[in-house]
Amino acid sequence: QVQLVESGGGLVQAGGSLRLSCAASGRTFSSFAMGWFRQAPGKEREFVAAISWSGGSTYYADSVKGRFTISRDNAKNTVYLQMNSLKPEDTAVYYCAAGTLSGSAYYTDKLKYDYWGQGTQVTVSS
Repeated sequence: QVQLVESGGGLVQAGGSLRLSCAASGRTFSSFAMGWFRQAPGKEREFVAAISWSGGSTYYADSVKGRFTISRDNAKNTVYLQMNSLKPEDTAVYYCAAGTLSGSAYYTDKLKYDYWGQGTQVTVSS
């Protein structure tokens, strides 16, 4: 089992920045690929960013590429999502997820992740 706890969400004006953190406990964190997903009211949960177990590979949704950066610190069992140039359309509940993914094609697929956090709200005002 892996327990994931997100933090760092909040209210920010458009153009501002937030840094989300996801702290993991339980099984060996460094063996898992990690992803960030988000869900806005009335919409499907969508992929935002993902990072391989080593941190050597990262993946981003086109909508956040160039604005968001995913990183991880395996010594601290934590994954981060730095969000810059935030837009109102980034408003959503953000979830981190962990999975033992066997190929790069799976990183964007929420069904391939085994463990999920409870989510943290990000609200961007215009």
